[in-house]
Amino acid sequence: MREKLLNEDAYPSDLKSSPLECPPFSLVLPVYNEEDGITSTLDHLQQTLQVTDCIYEIIAVNDGSTDNTRKILLARTDVTVIHHRRNRGYGAALKTGIRHAKYPLIVITDADGTYPNERIPELVRLATQADMVVGARIGANVRYSRIRRIPKWFLVHFAQWITRHRIPDLNSGLRVFRKSIAEKYLNILPNTFSFTTTITVAMLTNNYIVHFEPIDFHHRVGKSKIKPIRDTLRFIQLILRTGVYFAPLRVFLPIASVFFAGFFITLFEDLFIRRDLTERTLILFVTATQMMMFALLADMLDKRT
Repeated sequence: MREKLLNEDAYPSDLKSSPLECPPFSLVLPVYNEEDGITSTLDHLQQTLQVTDCIYEIIAVNDGSTDNTRKILLARTDVTVIHHRRNRGYGAALKTGIRHAKYPLIVITDADGTYPNERIPELVRLATQADMVVGARIGANVRYSRIRRIPKWFLVHFAQWITRHRIPDLNSGLRVFRKSIAEKYLNILPNTFSFTTTITVAMLTNNYIVHFEPIDFHHRVGKSKIKPIRDTLRFIQLILRTGVYFAPLRVFLPIASVFFAGFFITLFEDLFIRRDLTERTLILFVTATQMMMFALLADMLDKRT
């Protein structure tokens, strides 16, 4: 595959796909209890990719399905099938597929037919100019439940504050990224649905080129595996943890600032109202100082590693 120099100053939205370039890629498909939709999804993928000039492989990771998914996959001769003996999670299935992939580019999508997989060749071509291309669900035909939109809005803005980047779609399951980069973060990427959230934050905070390409998003086939309350709490935890990993100053400095503000308020009261230095003021000063030193130390360790 021909190497392409990346312009670090280029804005991601300026990327253009070339009809002449389609680098080899491995498509990783995590599958869990998708007996109703897996056949149509695989057929559609093959029909889409076979008419292109792309060199590819499809790796279906059966994540401990308890329905007929395993039998359906075993009957396929056009995909590489890997089985987990038990359900280990969406992220764990992706990690397994990434480890077994033989091409330098990784494509991930879902097995339920919600993503426009016919856009995959286009996203792969865009990946020649970026480190990760995310299919952002901001197209004209996108259907979201209102219940999911509320926590998603807060999560996206929190992640944008951590990364200092605009994020049109934080956890889209249709994306292309370089295997070599993903392997650097496999030890911190979670085994749950938060995999995509974490890799987005990780790559943005480490100044990789991430391009968000608008796509549509359709109604899924079968029952959703996402539990809104539990997974939202996990997303918050993962974004906070990833922020501590890659942008510790963005996490700890605001906390230290709150303690410093409290210190100055109580110091003013001690000097001009109580006429005495209280223990509360000293505790706030010590806490704020320690938090500041901890933030600087965490940032120094982050830069060194």
